[in-house]
Amino acid sequence: QVQLAESGGGLVRAGGSLRLSCTVSGGDFGAYPVWWYRQVPGKQRELVASITRGGDTNYADSVKGRFTISRDVAWKTVYLRMDSLKPGDTAVYYCHWTGNWGQGTQVTVSS
Repeated sequence: QVQLAESGGGLVRAGGSLRLSCTVSGGDFGAYPVWWYRQVPGKQRELVASITRGGDTNYADSVKGRFTISRDVAWKTVYLRMDSLKPGDTAVYYCHWTGNWGQGTQVTVSS
């Protein structure tokens, strides 16, 4: 059974940084792309970043240049490094892999 577990969220001031982690159990982690999404209450889940099995990355325009997605295949973990955080980045962040979702981790950025 596939399970995803996010961690690393928290409260940070604007301009600060956080690194989110998502560890996958079950399945061939390196064989599929991974996505990070975020969601604010009352709004649709928004794609933030993705990384392909070949390591190519893609970002939403709103986070380009500030966020970096990476992965460690041996540890079956994907990371989202978030720098220069803004209050508008406040959301629950989810990782998504092979149709599976984690439970999410809350990121709150204070002004």
